[in-house]
Amino acid sequence: MRIVDKLKQAEESGTPYFSFEYFPPKTEQGLVNLYDRIERMGRTGPAFVAVTWGAGGATAQRTLELSDSCQGIFGLDALMHITCTNMDREKVDKALAGARSAGVRNILALRGDAPRGDEFWSACSGGFTHAVDLVRYVRETHGDYFCIGVAGYPEGHSECTNLDTDLEYLAEKVRAGADFVVSQLVYDADVFIEWLRKCRAIGIDCPVIPGVLPVQSYQSFRRLIHLTKVLVPEPLRQALEDVRANDQAVKDLGVEHAVATIRKLQAAGVRGVHITTLNLENTVMRVLSALGLGSESRPPRSVTEPSGVPSAWDDFPNGRWGDARSPAFGNLGSYVSTYGTAMQKFGSGASVWGEPTEISDITEIFVNYVEGSLASLPWSDEPLLAETQKIKEELVRVNQLGFWTLASQPALDGAASDDVTYGWGPRGGYIYQKAFVECFVHQSLFPGFLSRLQNASPRITYYASNGAGDFISNAVGAQGDAATALTWGVFPGRAVVQPTLIDKMNFLAWRTEAFHSWAEWADMFPRGSPQERFLREMAEKCWLVNVVDNEYRNPDTIWNMFQ
Repeated sequence: MRIVDKLKQAEESGTPYFSFEYFPPKTEQGLVNLYDRIERMGRTGPAFVAVTWGAGGATAQRTLELSDSCQGIFGLDALMHITCTNMDREKVDKALAGARSAGVRNILALRGDAPRGDEFWSACSGGFTHAVDLVRYVRETHGDYFCIGVAGYPEGHSECTNLDTDLEYLAEKVRAGADFVVSQLVYDADVFIEWLRKCRAIGIDCPVIPGVLPVQSYQSFRRLIHLTKVLVPEPLRQALEDVRANDQAVKDLGVEHAVATIRKLQAAGVRGVHITTLNLENTVMRVLSALGLGSESRPPRSVTEPSGVPSAWDDFPNGRWGDARSPAFGNLGSYVSTYGTAMQKFGSGASVWGEPTEISDITEIFVNYVEGSLASLPWSDEPLLAETQKIKEELVRVNQLGFWTLASQPALDGAASDDVTYGWGPRGGYIYQKAFVECFVHQSLFPGFLSRLQNASPRITYYASNGAGDFISNAVGAQGDAATALTWGVFPGRAVVQPTLIDKMNFLAWRTEAFHSWAEWADMFPRGSPQERFLREMAEKCWLVNVVDNEYRNPDTIWNMFQ
């Protein structure tokens, strides 16, 4: 069914409605478990479910598969995202043809972000410059078959400094054929209400749905705000700072604020709300339950997923080094690329990381990042976390030697769970961590490095792979892949929690993304340029290596591997 027809029916009858947004998981097991969640959450009666789209069609097949399943298996109207970023007309035609073949009739047409590291957004050859161009193209080529949604920005798009001009751009998208609008995240109801009034005043009379993302964890929320620059009311920001080391308190605060925001929107006559789930379930269900929305708006009674995987998936939402079986395994990239970010700009030219043509240039970039004079990398949108200060001296040395670190953590032996730097989980618990380092290693250094790893104490486990798919590890044997807990917590009244694991499945999932980032970086430069050729050469000549020291009480051995 065309989503706009459902929305208009709800608006005319005064019936509250809601929708969910999901992203395609990185692993097959994560996708299978997400289907379990969508089936349960679908029973609450969402007006539709949205599925995000990776830049340049990076998740095209999985996005289409997920959208198809939402409709064909679960009976939910799917809203499939499509972005302009790195998408020429041929790719757009293929995506739209796939949607039609699957019976998906609803599209969210977005421009998307500039590719990571670009200072400014630009269309690819044969592509689209603005979302309005994509809207017009869909209408010209498919008529009224597709119901088209577009994004709106209550605080203004990051690249538009005039709110009135930004509103006119939105009106132009509606005039070009958009049927409804989904807004960027809303944490201040008053901002959205005033923006909606202005939308109506200039003739935007289609359904406009506010986007809401309940705070799931302090770190994910902090990163989201860093990337999107969404306005956060000071009381919420301060309250989160006060409970940042208590995961349950953060979730409770997230539910409380989301419920209060939606109630205020409803009181102002806003009927619908679009909930970004980040593929998590419990917090979203608590919000629906508090609002009395949905036919089954209750938190799940079971403490485990149907597959038997602990509910720590939701209790301690996973970052990259989470459980690869989790539907939420991955990062925020699938969300932030949907509605646009405002990356900080460093330097000038095409890249915020200069124009590398030699190995020493790469080394300098990584050293500058670890030392703090560079705030991002092609593999990381943020500065290093505070906990890294504990191993900063070693990280600088390692990078100076040419081991380019992408991720790391220090060892911990019973830090208090309410420690402002290292803590997580309920109060009264203790946190443990194994030291680990993940890095790119050039092929000239790799044989000697591998030899040291292979001859090291059994306490050292490692995974290594190159872009061609070669894989070496001492953690995968005759008994299969052994998952290694990198972080765990001991809390009163509950079993030991292991929210952060490393195994072959999640290492290889990240391997694909890590090597793809070399290509994205290379694409920022003209084809055939020295920079472009050099970066593609690095992707071919590097290994990605993850090293874990399983002796968390005396972790010095790990640093002896880097010589």
